[in-house]
Amino acid sequence: MSAPLLQAALRFPPETLLRAQGAGLGLKAAIFDVDGVLTDGRLYISEQGETVKAFHALDGHGLKLLKQGGIEPLVITGRDSPAVRRRVADLGLTHALYGVHDKAAAAERVLAGLGLGWPEVAAIGDDWPDLPLLTRAAFACAPANAHAEVRAVAHHVTRARGGEGAAREFCDLLLMACGRYAALLQGHLQTLDSA
Repeated sequence: MSAPLLQAALRFPPETLLRAQGAGLGLKAAIFDVDGVLTDGRLYISEQGETVKAFHALDGHGLKLLKQGGIEPLVITGRDSPAVRRRVADLGLTHALYGVHDKAAAAERVLAGLGLGWPEVAAIGDDWPDLPLLTRAAFACAPANAHAEVRAVAHHVTRARGGEGAAREFCDLLLMACGRYAALLQGHLQTLDSA
């Protein structure tokens, strides 16, 4: 018995989807900040250093779907912690830079290695250190709780807050814009169980 067809319930404005398609080349990579995007931005620091970060499962699955959909997720973060490295490894992400002070220069090195330019890149960030990425990317996104200056340059501000599904909304939007969302959704209706 085949799975029923499922219509996507998620909707974005047509002009946002059009912008998220990139500058005629199609988006091939998406840059993610960590603190304030993949986490809620709070830092828990004990005498032993940073010990705990909370990540949202929706965001993690969104990053995996993005990669399946042909858009390479890149993590570029100003901080370095074992928790972030563990989460990146658990998600199977191959491009991550930690403790970065000049995010634009770091991104350009990674993009050059992938043979990509800014017209093929989307980015999501929440604070001033992310502005160089957001102002260069073909599509810029900010979580609902991002700093006002970041929200002002974003092409899309998510309904969700950082660490609470904002990255997933960004991933879903990019997948819809490139026409891969429906196929990925339908593929999740299948089961590995055989009864």
